[in-house]
Amino acid sequence: MSDILPADYGALLDEVKGRIRAAQYEALRAVNRELIALYWDIGRLIAKRQDAQSWGKSIVRQLAADLRLEFPGVGGFSERNLWYAREFFVTYCDSEKLQPLVAEIGWSHNLIILDKCHDDLQREFYLKMTRRHGWTKNVLAIQIENQTYQKTFANQTNFAQSLPPQLSEHAALAVKDEYTFDFLELADEYSERQLEAAILGKIEPFLREMGGKLAFIGSQYRLEVGDQEYFLDLLLYHRTLRCLVVLELKIGPFLPEYAGKMQFYLAVLNERERQNGENPPIGIILCRAKNQTIVEYALRESNQPIGVATYRLTPDLPQEYKGQLPEPEQIARLLQLLD
Repeated sequence: MSDILPADYGALLDEVKGRIRAAQYEALRAVNRELIALYWDIGRLIAKRQDAQSWGKSIVRQLAADLRLEFPGVGGFSERNLWYAREFFVTYCDSEKLQPLVAEIGWSHNLIILDKCHDDLQREFYLKMTRRHGWTKNVLAIQIENQTYQKTFANQTNFAQSLPPQLSEHAALAVKDEYTFDFLELADEYSERQLEAAILGKIEPFLREMGGKLAFIGSQYRLEVGDQEYFLDLLLYHRTLRCLVVLELKIGPFLPEYAGKMQFYLAVLNERERQNGENPPIGIILCRAKNQTIVEYALRESNQPIGVATYRLTPDLPQEYKGQLPEPEQIARLLQLLD
């Protein structure tokens, strides 16, 4: 028998390695589901007996001590964690929609959502986004602190009237009201060209902050119309929406004329650059600040899909979004698109 490896051995090795990794991933998922089910059952047993027998805190304290004695070296049976298990069960026991989702993420992720989220719509958003993007617990905590939920549903776009119905809601989820670019190393005063250069130097974290679904095409992308040249600050491609995305960077507040200029760019791209099978291009105007009423008027008559967002360069506490979110029924419908 010859010891010479066949020509397709590399393909065989890659296939076997891929199968092993898939099996490891499924094993980890199975372990996590079983761990979540364990905490669910512990929480259920504690909650039911508390309701039926008026258990006090001392019973849970004793239970934790006895479990640690019975299972030495096994973590997760502290008194605090048992109380978390009870809260976990009580929070989700009446929600058939959210119960399957909690098993798709880790226990530590669930605890962060349990601690920091206060209604089922918000919990559903972060459960689905953690599952979709594979957020670490630190990233999840930062996303909640930065009010990603509020910024996603309080965004200002005209997508509802400028895009086909089957596309408009998906596009609305692709634009936040505010972005945090704390990874950019910029002085207190900077120009739009310096802002663009800083973004290009940190393109990977920039694209992650923009939602993780954008691919970079070019900067100062040239359009020629008649005998005039025009240059787009950033041209991207949204892999899920299957469309071009124009980003215009502004270092000051939003001005109404920005919408007119963006409408022109999108019209040209739609006619000259859009490929077969692609959806209409969308535009995002990123400004340091905006007045919501001015944005509403500027976008109202536009027939091109445009969103206006703000950005900040420091992780200061974000603005309050209370009263700016859509009705709960609309948020619930949009959340179905994250499945």
